[in-house]
Amino acid sequence: MKPLHFDHPMTRLRACAALIALAATAFHAIAASAQAAPLRFSTPHETRGGALVFESTVEGRHVEAPLLGADIDMEVTGAIVRARVTQRFRNPASGWVEGVYLFPLPEDAAVDTLKMVIGERIVVGQVKERQAAKIIYEQAKADGKKAGLIEQERPNMFTTSVANIGPGETVVIQFEYQHAVRQSGGEFSLRAPLVVAPRYTPPPVMQTVEFTPGGGWADPVPDRERISSPVLDPARHAPANPVTLTVRLNAGFAIGEIKSPHHEVRIDEAGEDRRVVSLTRAVAADRDFELVWTPKSGLAPSAGLFRERAAGREYILAMLAPPAATPTPDRRPREAIFVIDNSGSMGGESMRQAKASLLFALDRLQPEDSFNIVRFDDTMETLFPVAVKADARAVGEARAFVRRLEANGGTEMVPAMAAALRDGGAVAGDVRQVVFLTDGAIGNEQQLFETVAAQLGRSRVFMVGIGSAPNSHLMTRAAELGRGAFVHIGSPEQVEERMRELFGKLEAPAVTNLQAQFTGAKADMTPARLPDLYRGEALTFAAEVDALKGEVVIEGLIGDQPWRATLSLDQAAEGAGIAKLWARRKISDAEVERTLGAISPDEADAHILALSLNHQIVSRRASLVAVDATPTRPHGERLTRADVPLNLPAGWDFEKVFGPQGEDGPALEEEDRQVGRFIRASATAAAPAAHSMSVRLPKTATPAQLLLIAGLLFIACALALAAFARSRR
Repeated sequence: MKPLHFDHPMTRLRACAALIALAATAFHAIAASAQAAPLRFSTPHETRGGALVFESTVEGRHVEAPLLGADIDMEVTGAIVRARVTQRFRNPASGWVEGVYLFPLPEDAAVDTLKMVIGERIVVGQVKERQAAKIIYEQAKADGKKAGLIEQERPNMFTTSVANIGPGETVVIQFEYQHAVRQSGGEFSLRAPLVVAPRYTPPPVMQTVEFTPGGGWADPVPDRERISSPVLDPARHAPANPVTLTVRLNAGFAIGEIKSPHHEVRIDEAGEDRRVVSLTRAVAADRDFELVWTPKSGLAPSAGLFRERAAGREYILAMLAPPAATPTPDRRPREAIFVIDNSGSMGGESMRQAKASLLFALDRLQPEDSFNIVRFDDTMETLFPVAVKADARAVGEARAFVRRLEANGGTEMVPAMAAALRDGGAVAGDVRQVVFLTDGAIGNEQQLFETVAAQLGRSRVFMVGIGSAPNSHLMTRAAELGRGAFVHIGSPEQVEERMRELFGKLEAPAVTNLQAQFTGAKADMTPARLPDLYRGEALTFAAEVDALKGEVVIEGLIGDQPWRATLSLDQAAEGAGIAKLWARRKISDAEVERTLGAISPDEADAHILALSLNHQIVSRRASLVAVDATPTRPHGERLTRADVPLNLPAGWDFEKVFGPQGEDGPALEEEDRQVGRFIRASATAAAPAAHSMSVRLPKTATPAQLLLIAGLLFIACALALAAFARSRR
């Protein structure tokens, strides 16, 4: 073969032509692959190996995932719920496994106790700094010792890991937590989440193409691997993870009505103020459990003050219901921006509930009000260019728009929230309210919080949680930052009741300008700044005080009338767990301050860790770990990680969330039968109404590295052509 001489003009020309052809071919292939390749949710299938079956040490054989059962025992004493959760991990396989389970808790739960039961032995866990706890756990796992670890992924999402479960063996993990009873509209309630809904996680985006320390990928969900688990297709698998639940209710007052909206329960009377409520049978962990009770007419206390002494300090918890006098409705003209989530996770019953709720809201508008509708999946659409008056024509057009909505695609919530908060200006004195209907099934909650904090302006954000397993952390935090409120609609029967409750809040703030002053004692109170209360809401706050003496005076305005209440600290009733509730709320305060930019991320981390260690509760900076001293797994035996699969939340449409099964080809057909793949369905935009503005959001999941290579090839071609031109001259 003759050597090539690049100093010859024809050779240079042929080389340039070849480079151009190569670049064009590469670019065409890249573009085609970008169009053909489906965008995906993150999945432990691809990152952690989680599934229903796992590879074993014997080629061609598999290890079954651990089976899980859970018993929940809750005790309500006045204003505080104390819960004990017992998780039983059984290994049905012939090999050794590490069981990993992603599970939900209330967003204000303070987890403080861990016990691991191995036969007749009980190993008690300790709260450690998160990384230190992980190191302890991993070392025990490597040494063949049984170990348990509980980590917080989100305030309402936790992971249990259990190492070295032997063949046919059962290991029991028991943990305890507590939180406050919710009071609203004369009702008292508690919620026990039972399943983590699959979360949409936006793909990483390229911030810059510069090869500098500041350049590279920005991931809106840096822990995406940790908040995903395999999900069972209900059409192919029977429900898993059975749960039993009992609530021992000591209300502190005579109980009137008591109900569980979403489960069949047996209610046994144990006294005028006591009930024992239990599920009539074990249920699949696929929807939240809710219990609601009301006092007999006129017998509920209007105020409660509880105290606890812990580590030489005094702590109080106050619950206060403002007077029931109906304030003058605030019927100034409103600008209402309705946002409805029509992503794939809203398919099925959730979409029907959301549409019914929005239609109800449209009927409540008055002609002097103005409104607009924003709908989103992984695209976004506004009904009108700007908010319009709520006349019969506009409302009719809006109703038709809502009825046409279908659930599909991903959940790009942040751009929709930003669009809703974009304030085009209005008549002075108008009230601007954003009503956001969603299940909250996203992993980038922090991005949403930062958007609300930065762009709120004069708007108020009211969150409507839709479906059987809403993301209550997202709902409550967004409402808090948005100075609004949160309601949950868990069934079609609740649509009118809960939307009527929401509009009662929208139309009549009950108490504003609230302040609390302590006389005779120094206090560290949470929340530090008391929120406005809407109709039916109660004021709840906790404080660390240096002495139980003096009073706490609460003042505010009901309408334009002053309101004042006084509580004597030395009259507080004995309570338990108040110190941990205070610490948990202080952790939440630190997260809010970080979002608002009041403190730096490092300051927030240090404060959260100190609170966690001082009060021995789990947070994102501290975990619970328990290790058995005796190794049980024989040296040389392989350990396989096995993620416990989750049920699909009740009412969800599997294919709307994960896409059609088997679309990845025959090679993955068996895999698809075993576990739901987190495949992002392509977006199908709703039929646009007249005057609608449709905006397709950037997909962002482009093969950026390959595109950079294509760009470099084109640059090389340009340089070669320039050299050729110079040689010709």
